[in-house]
Amino acid sequence: MEQAKLFGRRLRAVRKAARITQERIAEQAQINPKYLGELERGEKKPSFDALIALAKALRVPPATFFQFDREERDAKVLRTKIEMLLDDCTADELNQVYRVAKALKGP
Repeated sequence: MEQAKLFGRRLRAVRKAARITQERIAEQAQINPKYLGELERGEKKPSFDALIALAKALRVPPATFFQFDREERDAKVLRTKIEMLLDDCTADELNQVYRVAKALKGP
């Protein structure tokens, strides 16, 4: 997948995780909301100034937008990654993960 699309997906994920609308972030970053939409869809590449402004508005380091996880297809690799994530979790955290996984998996 092209870098602009990966960046856009990551930007959208970070914004949604922060529960902030495109309009609000665009206003805080002082960029055009249409431009933000184009960035999130991977249609445009951000300028350095826009990248810094978006990071400030979302209160994340700029590098956050470049932490791409490729979509893994190998079940064994995915299980290993999940185990590594869960290695140092408390019992309460593991219970939360279990409930989420159970809800995603279904009955």
